[in-house]
Amino acid sequence: MPNERMIGIIVLIIFLVLVLLVVASCVKIVPQAKAFVIEQLGAYKVTWGTGLHFKLPFVERVAKRVNLKEQVVDFPPQPVITKDNVTMRIDTVVFFQITDPRLFSYGVENPIMAIENLTATTLRNIIGEMELDETLTSREIINTKMRAALDIATDPWGIKVNRVELKNIMPPAAIQEAMEKQMKAERERRESILIAEGEKKSTILVAEGKKASAILDAEAEKQAQILRAEAEKEKMIKEAEGEAEAILKVQQANADGIRMLKEAGADEAVLTLKSLEALGQMANGSATKIIVPSDLQGIASLATSLKEIVTSKDEAARK
Repeated sequence: MPNERMIGIIVLIIFLVLVLLVVASCVKIVPQAKAFVIEQLGAYKVTWGTGLHFKLPFVERVAKRVNLKEQVVDFPPQPVITKDNVTMRIDTVVFFQITDPRLFSYGVENPIMAIENLTATTLRNIIGEMELDETLTSREIINTKMRAALDIATDPWGIKVNRVELKNIMPPAAIQEAMEKQMKAERERRESILIAEGEKKSTILVAEGKKASAILDAEAEKQAQILRAEAEKEKMIKEAEGEAEAILKVQQANADGIRMLKEAGADEAVLTLKSLEALGQMANGSATKIIVPSDLQGIASLATSLKEIVTSKDEAARK
């Protein structure tokens, strides 16, 4: 009996553990940006969003876990032919997002491979209508056309194509070499233009510098001439003012002398003597022309009388 009881306890424990495991397997937590596709007896039942969910044991199962984040797929280079029969290789990058987990789970067997094949086909169709030069310069147009075409084609699969980018365009080696030579020639041409423009600007700057220097020299010379003229003018004015002042002082001195003689009561003989002294000074000067007064005879007789008076005084002194 004890052994049978022990076996019963063990069986009960195992049963409880199995029940707990089954219950635990029926509790599901869907994380953020995820979705679970639930099937019941092999048929689609519901899509679980983010949160806590419970399923029926042995009847329901999680058929597919779907990532709802935006995904990026980089496809290998695809050979394409342009309108002018040039073969090139183009690799693309597709940005897509699953919008309907049910359609994504049951719409196509391998969605990523389907998108890759659809991208290659669409790219060939678009590039086949364009020439090489247009292909190399119309990336944005090609991207827009491919995104629109892929978005329509993948809509039944529950996929939305958000963006398509041409990652790299690789033309044939000969064309690529020719393009590199052309770009090199273009760079050299631009370099020559820049050098020529630099030399032109340098020449203009030198010429403007010389012009400015010549203008400054002319202005300086003009100012110097003006200053010299003003100095000469000032000198002449000062000399004229000095001569005029000297003449005024001489005339003032003469006038003061005559006034003093008159105030001293000098007679006509003294005034005549002063006139003779002035006449002598004029004769001793540098003048080449002397004006003799009309009463010279009277002055001469006055001089004779003065001489006699002086002689008489001298004789009286000797005695």
